[in-house]
Amino acid sequence: MGLYGGAFDPPHNGHVAVAGAAKAHFGLPRLVVLVAAAPGHRDVYASPEIRLELARAAFPDDDVRLDHHARTIDLLRTGEFHDPLFVIGADQFCDFLAWKEPDAVLELAQIAVATRPGFPHERLQTVLRALEHPQRVVFFDLEPNPAASRDVRALAAAGKPLGGLVPPAVAALIEEHGLYRAD
Repeated sequence: MGLYGGAFDPPHNGHVAVAGAAKAHFGLPRLVVLVAAAPGHRDVYASPEIRLELARAAFPDDDVRLDHHARTIDLLRTGEFHDPLFVIGADQFCDFLAWKEPDAVLELAQIAVATRPGFPHERLQTVLRALEHPQRVVFFDLEPNPAASRDVRALAAAGKPLGGLVPPAVAALIEEHGLYRAD
């Protein structure tokens, strides 16, 4: 089973690409997409319910749920998921040592790291060398995607089109709800 978590504030084409590449590479028919209700690592701009609606629009073929655990280890300790494959991007993996109990996370889940061409592999190796269970980390390739949630929010605030950065259904919901507007 694959898990893919995030704030998804809003979900963008980069998120969708990571999910699609993970499903293809690991032969996963679906992912459980976990929308962090109150992420422990960043501020969010939209409510959990709105971000859940946006994520369901971005990942229509997956099981999209609201996650009330601020930290990954707390979710994994519930026992709901047995030895899942937890999908993250290379940038998140570079911060993995700052996660709450990263070695305990690796005892309960494998980590699948999406890497893109040109990403400095020494940064990934530095993290691997510091882990008790580096064999529980697997890497898969991903084509680069320039989308970033902060850019989507900035364009939405300016009332500019979001084409190419978010799935059309997400763009429609952002427009319908007037999300991320400066006013």
